[in-house]
Amino acid sequence: MNSAIKMNTVRIIGGEWRRRNLAFPDSEGLRPTPDRVRETLFNWLGQDLTGLSCLDLFAGSGALGFEAASRGAAKVVMVEHSPKVYAALDANARVLGAADRLQIVRADAVKFASSLRASGSRFDVLFLDPPYKQGWIERLTPVLPELLVEDGAIYIEAEHALDSCGDWKTVRNGRAGQVFYHLMRKG
Repeated sequence: MNSAIKMNTVRIIGGEWRRRNLAFPDSEGLRPTPDRVRETLFNWLGQDLTGLSCLDLFAGSGALGFEAASRGAAKVVMVEHSPKVYAALDANARVLGAADRLQIVRADAVKFASSLRASGSRFDVLFLDPPYKQGWIERLTPVLPELLVEDGAIYIEAEHALDSCGDWKTVRNGRAGQVFYHLMRKG
């Protein structure tokens, strides 16, 4: 019996690490944001994220967090609960030599977000691409005001279209297959 973990790759599409491929393991519910959707997202946000801080609460493959760091984000915190996926994120961060900009955390997203509330840490951009049909977005909505700066943006991928998430309203959206993606700003 082969006990090797099947590895997949995701390609960084812009910035300093453009065209770099990063490996990540198969994991239930893990759906890397496709290249085309990431390109659209970073067109919406602006290609240069220099000086911004980003929080990727369901990091998974790391596609969104690594892409943000590649495009100049000063700080990217990537949160992942799965031990094997966390290990791959940590290994990829070391390969890229980006320990000064990337913080990889193994934690439950809601518990981590709640701990940030107490610390007062706030972010310019929040990436939310949680597993579908588990109520994650609804559970996180109450803590959003404490996670983001006043003019912060939220990027959400969901299994259905969203008009809003708490005080944040959808300002841009699209669909790729069964994935609905949204950029939200405070209304």
